[in-house]
Amino acid sequence: MTSRLLWVRAMSNDGRRLGTLAGLEVYLPSGRRLGLVLDDQEMRCSHLFVHDTPEDLVEGGVHVAVPWRWVKAVDDIVLLLWFPQTPIPLA
Repeated sequence: MTSRLLWVRAMSNDGRRLGTLAGLEVYLPSGRRLGLVLDDQEMRCSHLFVHDTPEDLVEGGVHVAVPWRWVKAVDDIVLLLWFPQTPIPLA
């Protein structure tokens, strides 16, 4: 747990590799499941990309980009510190 948590904190602004987080489930502060971390071993990004989102949280179940500053912890899952009011509209 500690190594991944430190790794995520270290990459909050510099867009390092995302591969070790791919496939982890992402949960809202309320405990509701948001989706899965997008699986792309070569991706470098400034956000955590989440797919497989439920339509009652994100209109149309589209992928969402979560800023690293919203991530509270990472271990077997990704726990968010904050998430906007749901459902998030497409427009």
